[in-house]
Amino acid sequence: MEAFDTYQTPLSSRYASKEMAHLFSPANRFYTWRTLWLNLAIAERELGLPVSEEAIDQMKANLKLTPEQFEVAAQEEKKRRHDVMAHVHTFGTVAPAAAGIIHLGATSCYVTDNADLIFLREGLTFLIRSISVLISRLSAFADANRALPTLGFTHFQPAQLTTVGKRATLWIQELLWDLRNLQRARDDLGFRGVKGTTGTQASFLALFDGDHAKVDELDRRVTELSGFKYAYPVTSQTYSRKVDIDVLAPLASLGATAHKIATDIRLLANLKEMEEPFESTQIGSSAMAYKRNPMRCERVCSLSRHLMVLHQNALMTSAVQWFERTLDDSANRRITLPEAFLTADIVLSTLQNVSEGLVVYPKVIARRIAQELPFMATENVIMAIVKAGGDRQEAHEHIRVLSHEAAHQVKHLGLENDLIERIRADPYFDPIKGQLNALLDPASFVGRAPEQVDAFIRDWVTPALAPEELQRAINGSQRVELSV
Repeated sequence: MEAFDTYQTPLSSRYASKEMAHLFSPANRFYTWRTLWLNLAIAERELGLPVSEEAIDQMKANLKLTPEQFEVAAQEEKKRRHDVMAHVHTFGTVAPAAAGIIHLGATSCYVTDNADLIFLREGLTFLIRSISVLISRLSAFADANRALPTLGFTHFQPAQLTTVGKRATLWIQELLWDLRNLQRARDDLGFRGVKGTTGTQASFLALFDGDHAKVDELDRRVTELSGFKYAYPVTSQTYSRKVDIDVLAPLASLGATAHKIATDIRLLANLKEMEEPFESTQIGSSAMAYKRNPMRCERVCSLSRHLMVLHQNALMTSAVQWFERTLDDSANRRITLPEAFLTADIVLSTLQNVSEGLVVYPKVIARRIAQELPFMATENVIMAIVKAGGDRQEAHEHIRVLSHEAAHQVKHLGLENDLIERIRADPYFDPIKGQLNALLDPASFVGRAPEQVDAFIRDWVTPALAPEELQRAINGSQRVELSV
């Protein structure tokens, strides 16, 4: 019952994947701190500082915390009021040969900031894989529906026909841009490295008796051991919080994309042209038993709005970092950074679930086309009359009168659009009545939509998903089953 007596964020307890939830967990955070202390000790030993091999071995053997060590760390933090020093002491209890050199020359931000950069990089990698799977799933949907005509909508009013597949490519194109932005953010990330209390490396210069070359090499070596290609050339006590802005910006942009996709599907669900997955035992409304609410897409919209506003938090935090640092970023970032990644993770997994079970209703789509297409086809009818020897202005007037009569039937009497029947009954149109079926074929109104789908998938989607990392993610991905 203890778990039910304490608030838990639904991001981790209800929605997020195990991988993303673990990334920002205390267990992984403190494991990463110990790994960073190990990397620092290895580099310091290589450069001649008195760090024993036994110390290194003990540190390597105790990177993961046991429940007992978590309890020791908690007690130490109560006493010392400092989380990093509490864990320095706790690590020393299981690696006594290293107790005197753990954190040697470092400031707290050596572990906290470098760990955050590791988490940002890994989190971006998770999201890159997830968005690649989503793009793959939606591309299969677009291909399957490449030539299925449907009404286009501008201003949410009926417009020229498109296809269901072509509309999906509009979603995919924005996701491709999000994929690019996530990759850019990840590949641009650097390491804080070994910079000391205010970024001057003074403590390390003292440790190496004024040898600047060894301090440079220590920074380079720890960066290499931690898996980064480069360290930021200058830092204050922290890495610049502008880095957080650059990381959260593509996540916020992804939120905007996801909100648009989910909104489109919600609107189409209202038109009964398309539906998200709906389990046989699922209840849409406690009162209205017939309802099939688009709850998944509503969840995407809800969480996407949260994701979009978190970027503003990073902007404000970066703007108020005085001089070499101020601690009013700390509590803020402990919330904002994990929430941004957990939220983006949930948005993508939910959209993947939707994309894997999207249901299209062609007959409903065809009926709506039939209601609107006669008006859209009037120009084709006029052109056919002219080709048959008729007068364009005369044909236009006949069509205008019949169109207004048909519109009256639809708008005032609630009847079906009978414009075509009126045209068939009017002797003026006798010369082209044999062409009417062809003139009203929906496929003739979609332009190059099917060919655009083919070219888009071939020339843009396939190359974007070609890297081996993404192919492994796509091929290894299972269908997403959502929690309630």
